[in-house]
Amino acid sequence: MGGSGRPPSPPDARDAPAKPWRPSAPPAKPWRPSAPPARAELLFAYGTLMRGHALHPVLARGATFLSEARVRGRLLDLGGYPGLVDGSGTVRGELYRIDDPELLAAIDREEGYNFRRRRATVTLVTGRRRQAWLYRYRGPRARATPIPDGDYRRRVPCR
Repeated sequence: MGGSGRPPSPPDARDAPAKPWRPSAPPAKPWRPSAPPARAELLFAYGTLMRGHALHPVLARGATFLSEARVRGRLLDLGGYPGLVDGSGTVRGELYRIDDPELLAAIDREEGYNFRRRRATVTLVTGRRRQAWLYRYRGPRARATPIPDGDYRRRVPCR
């Protein structure tokens, strides 16, 4: 205690050995423009998923209408719904942007085992082409009736 009766003072910070400097947070990265958003999934609807038809509410829960569109193929009337098959004609329908990532799985269940989801080139009314999902029919065709103009809406008007 050194004769003065006072306790020794704490060591001065200047007397402490130097510690390496460590940032409290990682250094900020230089600003760069963000990457473009992942390309949106698109779906071409040509039958009961279109506006005004029975399954449209399933689609409308998680998708946004973009444009009228068309795709190569032939359309068959299968009774209560149409089916798109390979062919040289044109099928008219609607193009949608999928907003809910779980929507395609829900539509897969609604469409059932006779329909397979595939990508195809879709042509918009502007002439622009896009890749989109669509459902191709792969079931029995014995009782199917061709829809020559490929327009289900004309064959079965909206409700």
